[in-house]
Order: sequence, then structure tokens, then C-alpha cells
Amino acid sequence: MHFETKEDTDSPIDEVFAAVTDFESFERSAIRRGVEVRRNGDSDAAPEDLSWDVVFMFRGSERKMRVEVAECDRPNTVVFAATGSGMTGLLRVDLMALSPRRTRMTVRLEMKPKTLAARLLVQSLKLARNKLNRRYRKRVAEFVDLLENRQSQTA
Repeated sequence: MHFETKEDTDSPIDEVFAAVTDFESFERSAIRRGVEVRRNGDSDAAPEDLSWDVVFMFRGSERKMRVEVAECDRPNTVVFAATGSGMTGLLRVDLMALSPRRTRMTVRLEMKPKTLAARLLVQSLKLARNKLNRRYRKRVAEFVDLLENRQSQTA
């Protein structure tokens, strides 16, 4: 299953990359939503050396995943690889400078089931694809709005 969206922001590419790699902020956000997060590696370590063990409830079942930074090409790309609960996933964030003060962010998520139970889960998600696409695009747009609001407050 594949999701993709693009958003343009009135922020320089370095600021967008800093926001995308603000892992502590994402950890706090996940914890507020009831996700159990345990970081493996030091926050001062290179991004490629970081990984997280996460536990969350989804559709009435506890899911466990390991999320790793698979690739980090400053300031253009960050790729996260997730494995667990019979599924693998890849989240790729590509940044492209449109001008010195404008950036295009492309966010791709791909999930691949590895077990029959995971295939059934993905199949049920495909039935709600339109709704999930809207929610996915909305969440990325909210992230960009938050980034622009932060920038305007510090300027």
C-alpha cells in the first residue's frame, strides 16, 4: 500500500530539514497519543545510528515495530524503515529547494505485508483508501502549517 503527498512551504530547506529531523518533538507527540516509544541510541548520535522501538494499539491489537533511520542526506532526504507486526514500511521525506525561502516537501509511505494477518489488515485499509489518503494529506499539511507558524514567530 502506498501513500504520497507534496506540500510547498515558505521556509528555507535547512529549516524544513531541521523540523523533519526533530526526533524529540516526534517522540513527545507520539507519547501524547498513547504510543510507547523507546529510543535506541544517543540523541547526539548521527541520525543513521538512531532507532526506536514503538508499541501502539491499532484496531484493537497491540502492535510492536522497530523504526530506524535508513538514510539521511542533509538537507535533501530522510528515509525511515519500520519492521514488525508482520509488516515492513518505508517513509521517505524528500525536500527540494524551489527558491532560497521556499521548499517542496514530498512524503511517501509504503507498507508491505509479510504475513497473512498483515495482508488482511492491508486489504481492509485499501477499502478505506480515499479516507486514509485525505487524512494523510491533512496531517502533512498540518505539519507544514506548524512549521510556517514556528518560523513566523521566530522571525
